[in-house]
Amino acid sequence: MNRPDSEQPDQGANQDDAVWLDLVARLESDTVALRPDSPAPGEQLPAETEPAAPEKPAQSAFRDFDPLGLAGAPPAELSAAQRQAAAGGQDAAQESPEGPRDYEVDDGGEEFVPEEPPSLAGTDPLTMLAWLGAVGGPVALLLSVMFWRAAPLLAIVGIVAAFVLGTVYLIMKLPEEKNGDDDGARV
Repeated sequence: MNRPDSEQPDQGANQDDAVWLDLVARLESDTVALRPDSPAPGEQLPAETEPAAPEKPAQSAFRDFDPLGLAGAPPAELSAAQRQAAAGGQDAAQESPEGPRDYEVDDGGEEFVPEEPPSLAGTDPLTMLAWLGAVGGPVALLLSVMFWRAAPLLAIVGIVAAFVLGTVYLIMKLPEEKNGDDDGARV
């Protein structure tokens, strides 16, 4: 196995630290130096001539830094006084168009009233027992662990059996095929 000597300092880490500190210093400063061979903003190099000896780089504000040249010309910003004067000078006919948050939904004045759930009195008794076993089994086990520590093994096995049988019965009662006319929109 090839391990670096622990007594020698890591030269890569020192170089990384120096690069990082340089980057942080440049980002925290108010200005960014342009490359000496690049033209200053607003001027172009002639196509025939090559750049002369490196001169002192032009200073530019960090917000003007655009290495890919995607920003183009920055939009002219109005001062606060100019924005207030422009907003005050608009008449009601020239208001800005409505945005997505200006839209109001017409409810029609009707309140949603859910329909009454079906009565449990007409439910199949075997289905009701299966639901009691599937839901009540884990609840009964949790309560027996908390309050009835000395529960006999037969009671625990009976609770687990009720859970398993109820769950299997409910799964077996599920429809096997999907109704082709149902689009699934109704809950």
